Amino acid sequence: MLDFTDKVIVVTGAAGNLGRAVVDAFLAAGGTVCGLDHRQGRLVEMFPEHAGTLHIYENVDLFDREALIALGEQIQAEVGQVDALVNTVGGFIMGERVDQISAETWDRMMDINVRSLLNASAAFVPSMLAAGGGKVVTVSAGAALKGGAKMGAYAAAKAAVLRLTESMAAELKVSNIQANCILPGTIDTPENRQAMPNADFDKWVTPEQVARVILFLSSPAADAISGAAVPITGRS
Repeated sequence: MLDFTDKVIVVTGAAGNLGRAVVDAFLAAGGTVCGLDHRQGRLVEMFPEHAGTLHIYENVDLFDREALIALGEQIQAEVGQVDALVNTVGGFIMGERVDQISAETWDRMMDINVRSLLNASAAFVPSMLAAGGGKVVTVSAGAALKGGAKMGAYAAAKAAVLRLTESMAAELKVSNIQANCILPGTIDTPENRQAMPNADFDKWVTPEQVARVILFLSSPAADAISGAAVPITGRS
């Protein structure tokens, strides 16, 4: 079992379906987790009792870079040096042809998928550079590799996440910081089941399966891996 004792991990989108599984996994592995979410009260409800150490930061606006940088400084002062950043925040919109993509759809996809990553990186990577090491794990999707009909904005945003992660890996590897990206297939969540009631849910990946891959990429076992795009597609 991977051991994250004495390691500090920041998880954005911690109250989401994937974020919650990631927080649970790191806590079970002995990590000190800083869970960030934009909602108020969700994390307290989700983790009334837990193993490990959890620091909750709510009402976090990942689109406000200055506020997020200030939060990064606060976390370093209150909790300690951050060893890993896991950015689970993301979103999905489809239904418009490329010639129909609205400014609202484009901005939403770029904000929630790309801008959140840029701002989280700005808040936590500089301290990793100063400390001489760290891990960054991002969440893209299979759509990053090939565009699909009526999902151009989403595919473009997830492709940006992947390419930005590859660029970070190239930039940061000399400083002992590894950046890697996961490409989950359809994740088995209540929302996805409702949206696709006739699908074979057994073929989907669970949040817990995805979380285990994230733990590996955040651990010393993955020190030799950087710039990877890891597919997690279950049997789909």
